[in-house]
Amino acid sequence: MAPPLGNDRHTSGHTPGHTRRALLAGVAAAGALGAAGCSRVATASATSGGELLDRLKAQGVVRLGIAGEIPFGYIDKQGQLTGEAPKLAEAIFKRLGVDRVQPVPTEFGSLIPGLNSQQFDVVAAGMYVTPERCEQVVFADPDYQVLDAFVVRKGNPKGLHDYKDVVAKKARFATGTGYAQIQHAVDAGYKQSDILIVPDQVAGLNAVEAGRVDVFAGTALTTRAVVKKSAKAESTTPFAPLVDGKPRVDGGAFAFRPTETKLRDAFNVELHQLKKSGELFRILRPFGFTKAEMTDLTAKELCSG
Repeated sequence: MAPPLGNDRHTSGHTPGHTRRALLAGVAAAGALGAAGCSRVATASATSGGELLDRLKAQGVVRLGIAGEIPFGYIDKQGQLTGEAPKLAEAIFKRLGVDRVQPVPTEFGSLIPGLNSQQFDVVAAGMYVTPERCEQVVFADPDYQVLDAFVVRKGNPKGLHDYKDVVAKKARFATGTGYAQIQHAVDAGYKQSDILIVPDQVAGLNAVEAGRVDVFAGTALTTRAVVKKSAKAESTTPFAPLVDGKPRVDGGAFAFRPTETKLRDAFNVELHQLKKSGELFRILRPFGFTKAEMTDLTAKELCSG
């Protein structure tokens, strides 16, 4: 997840074949359902590690903050909640005694504010773990790791393989709103005011296909997903961006309110059991994750920068 831009994202997009309007309509509908009948919970006790887990067990449902981004957490064409984070949440929370998950869709940049204002119980959006975010929430250990990649025209006519290439060849560059890739490009020497900021990777793909930009940057996961049905664009080989001169591998994880360490710790226990058994990979694989995205990174090391 990367250099910080407030609540920046790696990727934070949507599937090829889905129109943005249809996806947003599905998200809005799910949001209305998610909001119905949901009351805010009381502030947890910081000294005890929080009581949210006990309340969730009693309620039988946990509210998940999602950002409508494939493959991390989204509403599909049938109006159903899916994605790697919701499916993983279903598995872990069942093991914790909570049988049902309920989506609360929001914009990516609103996930941490929404979590801390108790609009939902946990962020389930594949959020990158960064030192800046670690000051606002507590993270479980990452359930995946990821590199960056580009969406370019077929054949990659400008030979763009990393951010240094983008700068050296004065390529027209785009990335998504709040994406960590903004800072990755700036760190490589690209002028931030020259970056075209688009809503998501679908808009980025459209910009590349239409020739408005030469390259769109996102995560390897989202870029390879968005170009699957494109006749004009392709995804480049994944690479590690340089952060403070060193290659950076980012990890995405579930986020909890700072007072809810008891829930975070219980979540981590189940997560590590799923990693050890291989069940984690079986849950994530249908969403385009490969063995290369499996990780032993910890939140502690990513929070330290």
